[in-house]
Amino acid sequence: MFTGIIETVGTIINVKSTSGVKSMQIHAPEITDDLKLGDSVSVNGVCLTVTEKQETSFKVEVITGTISVTYLDTISINDQVNLERAMLAGGRFGGHFVSGHVDGKGNIKRISKKKDEWIVEIAVDKSLLNQMISKGSVTVDGISLTIFNLNDRSFEIHLIPETRNRTIFANKKQGDHVHVETDLLFKYVEKITNQSKDGISQEKLLKLGF
Repeated sequence: MFTGIIETVGTIINVKSTSGVKSMQIHAPEITDDLKLGDSVSVNGVCLTVTEKQETSFKVEVITGTISVTYLDTISINDQVNLERAMLAGGRFGGHFVSGHVDGKGNIKRISKKKDEWIVEIAVDKSLLNQMISKGSVTVDGISLTIFNLNDRSFEIHLIPETRNRTIFANKKQGDHVHVETDLLFKYVEKITNQSKDGISQEKLLKLGF
């Protein structure tokens, strides 16, 4: 489990694909000291397992099933990635519940700057939009963000300079893909409302604070 608060940006220093499995070695001295073999790390929002560890880098492997729902197949040497270690039970919880199981890919339609914020419009499948609400939480490339506007085929997020400069969004541009994970709690709410026969609606649950 993660919080969506990015700890550091790592750099891909080696990539190798064998029998459908892609291994990536990531240079990230800020977090490597505390990593152990078998630990979970969010890489651009994708939960991956540490398979090797060096002094300032670590290796993860991406299987075919994960590659099919992400853009990790396009990651290459010198690319940068958002990194977050799995949250500690007694740690500070600053974002929202993030599983690291990406629901789908989005495509950046537009990036514009307004005063001290960047507005990013991201196109996604309708099925993902059905799991979002305005002012709700969403994870984009591993970053916990707030949905400011929901459109027919897209949603908008706003980035403050701190978030943009400390993540790979500093280099994102129109047309780029992003990983999208919808709010875990809202997925449960959606399932309840779809199965309920006692008159519970999404509107009622939202009014109750879900």
